[in-house]
Formats: sequence, C-alpha cells, structure tokens
Amino acid sequence: MSVSIKSAREIELMREAGKILGKVYKEIAKEIKPGVSTYTIDRIGEEIIRSYGCIPEEKGYQGYPASFCVSVNDQVVHGIPSKNKILRDGDIVSLDTVLSYKGYMADAARTYGVGEISSEAKKLIDVTKQSFFEGIKFAKEGCRLHDISNAIADYNESFGYGVLRDLCGHGIGTSMHEDPQIPNYRQEHRGIRLYEGMTLAIEPMVTAGDWRVNFLDDGWTVETRDHSLSAHYENTVLVTKEGPEILTLEN
Repeated sequence: MSVSIKSAREIELMREAGKILGKVYKEIAKEIKPGVSTYTIDRIGEEIIRSYGCIPEEKGYQGYPASFCVSVNDQVVHGIPSKNKILRDGDIVSLDTVLSYKGYMADAARTYGVGEISSEAKKLIDVTKQSFFEGIKFAKEGCRLHDISNAIADYNESFGYGVLRDLCGHGIGTSMHEDPQIPNYRQEHRGIRLYEGMTLAIEPMVTAGDWRVNFLDDGWTVETRDHSLSAHYENTVLVTKEGPEILTLEN
C-alpha cells in the first residue's frame, strides 16, 4: 500500500475541485423531481460540471457511459442513467460523480428524496449521512484508518441497517482511486495510521435490510439482494492534525 501525502499546492487544487463539486450538487439537487428521467439528471449534471471548466471523470472510466451514477431505490451504486428510467414520487435516488480540476479530483455522493417520501426512507437517508460524520471524527492525524470504518459500521448497525462489504471508500488525488481502501464495515484490526495531508473519499453505502448485493448484467449496477432501499453519502476529506476538512460540502 502506498498512500500519498499531498503537498500544500496539491491540497489547494483539491480544495478548489471540492468547492466546485459542492456547487454542482447544490445546482443538480434542484432537478430532482417526479417525472424527470435519470438520463436528464446526468445530462444536466455534466453540463454543470463542464460549465466550471472541469472534467466529468466518471464518463468513460473503465467504459462507464455517463458522467453521474444515478441509482434509484434498491440500486445501491453505479446505476446507469436512462431515458426510460423516470423518477416517481416517493423514490429515493443516489447520485455519485467525480470531477477533476487542473488534474486533481473530487468525489462525492448524495441520496435525495423524490417528492414526498416515506418516513422510513427519510430515516435511512439521514442515518447514512450521519454515519459519515460519525466516521470522520477519526479522520485526523494519529488515528487509525479502521477507526473510521468501525464508527460508520457501529452507527448504521445500531439502527438495524446493513453495510455493504463488496464496495468501499478509497484514497483520491490525481487518480480517482488511490490507496488506501476504506471499508464501511467493522474491521478486526485498526489499520494504517493517518497523517496530515492524506485525502480520502469516505462513502457509507447502507441498506435498510441485508447487506448482500447483486451485480447486474449491465456490468455496473449494484442492487440489494433483498430489494430493500439503499442510501449513499460521500465526501472527499482532508486529514489534518486538528481534524477532518470536508472538501466537497455545498456552500
């Protein structure tokens, strides 16, 4: 494992990338409504990313055909946008994208309610988001990587939710996926020590039921095996001596 420590210049570029991605999500959230296709969400999202002079790095990554992953209800991640997939009142939809600014990347995901959603769906979205914040309490120099993992797992499982084992968070920088891998489920060992200047994409992927998933024949979409609802929340985080700096929050 080779975990990069970013220089002051690199951190400033990643801050700018993250700031832009936060703005992208603030704008795209306005388009999440009943009657809109997931294809339209992706198209508008790509236009917003490019309007800031950034590159949508998901598009073409290992053959992925879109700029956003758009995953609805029991789809956990990597849902492929489609003109035939129309958002309906009561759905929940997860968006996940990566952009680059001057060669440096920012990664974030959000789950939104479409119209009026059930109290159960809202709770899942809120708990998933809060589990991220429980995890990053340990994203500071001197803590261990799996302190983050265990905090995320313990918080979600206290609500009876499932936490994916098949996918995890990761380091990020000039590449979309760098070391280290960051599990969201409980680990036996505490993992590597964290140092100031590490940049991590921390992303709880949580189900209202069992954690087991199926990988669909399209080569991308991951859905819950029991078809329970799923939520996803992610930010790019800078490790500092004082604590985490979240680079991708909406302002």
